Amino acid sequence: MVPLHDPEPGSADWWLLRLSRKLWARRVLLDEYWDWYKGDHPLPNGPAKAAQAYRDFQKNSRTNFLAMVVDASVFRLLAIGVTDAKGEGDEAAWQWWQANKMDSKQKQLFRTALTFGEAYLQVGEHPDRPGEPLITVEHPRDCIVETDPATGEVIAALKVWYDDVAREARATVSLKDGRTEYRRQQAGRRFSISAKTWETGEFIAHDFGRPAFVAFQCRPELGEDPEPEFWAGRPAQNRINLGVLNRMTAGRYSAFRQRTLSGHKFATRIEMVPGADPETGLPVMVPKKVPDGNPFTPDPASLWVSESPDAKFGEFSQTDLMGYLKCHDVDIRDLLVQTNTPTYSVVNELVNIATDTVVVLDGLHLAKVGEHQTHFGEQLEDMLGLCAVVAGEPRDFTSHEIRWQDPRSLNPAVLADSATKLSSIGYPLEILAENMGESPQRTKRIVAAAAGETMLKAGAEQAARQPAPPQQLALPDFSLDGA
Repeated sequence: MVPLHDPEPGSADWWLLRLSRKLWARRVLLDEYWDWYKGDHPLPNGPAKAAQAYRDFQKNSRTNFLAMVVDASVFRLLAIGVTDAKGEGDEAAWQWWQANKMDSKQKQLFRTALTFGEAYLQVGEHPDRPGEPLITVEHPRDCIVETDPATGEVIAALKVWYDDVAREARATVSLKDGRTEYRRQQAGRRFSISAKTWETGEFIAHDFGRPAFVAFQCRPELGEDPEPEFWAGRPAQNRINLGVLNRMTAGRYSAFRQRTLSGHKFATRIEMVPGADPETGLPVMVPKKVPDGNPFTPDPASLWVSESPDAKFGEFSQTDLMGYLKCHDVDIRDLLVQTNTPTYSVVNELVNIATDTVVVLDGLHLAKVGEHQTHFGEQLEDMLGLCAVVAGEPRDFTSHEIRWQDPRSLNPAVLADSATKLSSIGYPLEILAENMGESPQRTKRIVAAAAGETMLKAGAEQAARQPAPPQQLALPDFSLDGA
């Protein structure tokens, strides 16, 4: 291991320091994203010097809707196949997909990308099965890439992690010709970006021609850093939390009628309290009248009696909570509209709605999911190209297509009716199966099974049309006995 000194610009050491600074600066923002997603929102405004009991009361006002915004899109994102330029399933690509358990990993990938604004996939060779690709989902806290501003392609990538067994920090810098490993002995998980803290390790060459990392960003905008799926809904989420806090406060302190008392003379007693001599200013004990307790304690079995002839009891009016509830519903609706999330999932007024109404309410959300499918599909094709290099059969996957499960919530009867009508005007069975959301693998089985049934039916019909073979008549025996 060789300690780092003054790295040359463009070298692996130089990229290590450049990308690690960007990664550490971004981690603060990623922690904020995670706090918002999991519901650890800033507490609604309360007293400037709130006691711990009131702070605990404030924490109960957090009502997290931001995780639902992310999950509403993740639930509708499911890649179900890979097809080539001719629309036929790519068996090799799907084998790589299944071998790496991407059916389940894709949900982790999409949820991380929509929660933190970006996530990564790394492709390499499986350590136990040479020649087979290994795909891993990487967290944006641990990885960062730099792209070419002209082409948008990844030109450098950094990954850092802590090895609990060896008790050392490790890092890899991936460039177009290979990756360089770094490590640093340390007892904790805190990393340093100083050039003297990392030691250069082994350089491992590869044939990818680029870093084997693929970045998945949440609806990337030109010239802007990616943001989480829920980021536009933060103001509404803050209003929801504040409204819940106000409703809780009203329910706790004002929902039951508060009593009033006037004209009553409370009993007092004399107590000696610290004071000052008015002539000398020296500290002395002085007498002071203090209330001798409050005899009027609310209790179902208590009776309030005052000996004062001028005493009058009264009560304040009860606080109406319906206004708080209506504001709560409005704030929730604002959050869902701002984030293009279906409103029918939480709005109580929508009861027994028709299918056409659901389709209309789903419009903007489906458009957002379609945008995710387009972007994520391109990145998954890029991942398959890296897998092909590992498998020793480099191919161009730009003409391939990632098949997604239909994100619409359609009635199966409606789909069947549509398929029947399309079949009557000549649509082939393969296209009909795709329209009904079948995967390429299942579509292939459906077409093969239909072809087999057609052949059997044709054979049976042909056998039924053939004439029966002539039957030989048995002639009577005219021979005489003994002839």
